[in-house]
Amino acid sequence: MKLRILVVAGDGIGPEVTSEAVAVLTEAASLGGHEFAFSERRIGGVAIVQDGTPLPAETLSEALASDAVLLGAVGGNEFNSLPPDKRPEAGLLKIRAELGGFANLRPAFAFKELTVNSPLRSEVVDGADILFVRELLGGLYFGKPREWNKATGEAWNTMRYTREEVARVARVAFQLARHRRKKVTSVDKANVLEVSQLWRATVNEVATEFPDVTLEHQYVDAMAMHLMNQPRNYDVVVTENLFGDILSDEAAVITGSLGMLPSATIGGKVNLYEPVHGSAPDIAGKGLANPLGAILTGALILRHSAGLETEAAAIETAVRKVLEQGFRTPDLARANPQGYPVLSTKEMGAKVRETVKALLVNA
Repeated sequence: MKLRILVVAGDGIGPEVTSEAVAVLTEAASLGGHEFAFSERRIGGVAIVQDGTPLPAETLSEALASDAVLLGAVGGNEFNSLPPDKRPEAGLLKIRAELGGFANLRPAFAFKELTVNSPLRSEVVDGADILFVRELLGGLYFGKPREWNKATGEAWNTMRYTREEVARVARVAFQLARHRRKKVTSVDKANVLEVSQLWRATVNEVATEFPDVTLEHQYVDAMAMHLMNQPRNYDVVVTENLFGDILSDEAAVITGSLGMLPSATIGGKVNLYEPVHGSAPDIAGKGLANPLGAILTGALILRHSAGLETEAAAIETAVRKVLEQGFRTPDLARANPQGYPVLSTKEMGAKVRETVKALLVNA
């Protein structure tokens, strides 16, 4: 199989972690007899500096001509004074909209080896395995009108959804649940918001198409609490854009670090893949970044864009094995009573790559 992947590393630690993800992807693909072609373009703050825009036309054109897009991270403190539509994050929102992916998949699973890093007790998080399905093209982030009127001291945003927007993301959640533990939890605020009432009614309609999957509803505030005290109760969680953004980041405590979380945005012209963490400018260029979220994001590319389940599973298994062997990056070694060896970004990437090779050669 040949696959064209555009890498938009972005800002901060983005170039460091995507570099390791590409190296692992290349290893897995070549051992499986597949050929991946990588190209690179700019997005975010680096594009603002060099091109005058957070999403150059050349980047978008290359993305639309690719089979998958791997993004690192965008943002930096030096851009915070810019208007929202000129900031690095505007480039991310625009490429998401142009590629058309409406379902953002964010796995959050407990690594037994990292429970010491979680503020939650090990008996709470052990065995937790949640897949968030976040609607990505609607809600407050895209709704209009939106404005900050500095003259009047007012600002407003619009949360807006159509029935079809809700139905299509709900179907993705139910389809994925069929291959997991057959349970969907839909999160809304239907006791207050009319948009959430539409959301709940539409999810109920879609549920009738999947009689083999159990559906439950949770209010977002209650869900924020339940994620922390009973995360093992959840399988697939589907919710709107803002709620999904917040809840999936909160779920980072299950894994022990935000640096462990991958994501995939599917359903559009080209799938977009990115680790959940931000650009972390304070540690950029120091070799301190955790590349595992980006590497696990590479596994999602193999699964959802290439259909290479064996190679995807090899990457995920390799990450677990490296952690079982006691290797850590600085964010994973804050609680390190065993004195595990602490690796740089490149060293951790190399360990995973070596392990992937061993797994696939001996398969």
